[in-house]
Amino acid sequence: QVQLVESGGGSVQAGGSLRLSCAASAYAISNYYMGWFRQTPRNEREGVAAFDRYGRARYADSVKGRFTISKDNAKNTLYLQMNTLIPEDTAMYYCAATPNQPLSELLHSNYNYWGQGTRVTVSS
Repeated sequence: QVQLVESGGGSVQAGGSLRLSCAASAYAISNYYMGWFRQTPRNEREGVAAFDRYGRARYADSVKGRFTISKDNAKNTLYLQMNTLIPEDTAMYYCAATPNQPLSELLHSNYNYWGQGTRVTVSS
């Protein structure tokens, strides 16, 4: 069974950085499409960053230039480097995976497997 475990969340002040990790088991991430999503305190789930079919990174406009998605196939781990954090980044962050090419990489309904989430809180 596919399992995803996120880590690296925490509380930081605005302007700070965090690096989230998502360790996958029972499958090779190189064979799946993967992305990061977040659910805000207003309960909105939005796509943050993901890889497209060509392996290019796609980002939500709100995080472009501040967040970087990457992966280490040898470690079977997906990462999200978050810099210059702002209070609006406060959310529960999830990684997600699908074996099928998503119609839209940043649309959460296109993903089958989800981790339990890791919380990020940014204070002003």
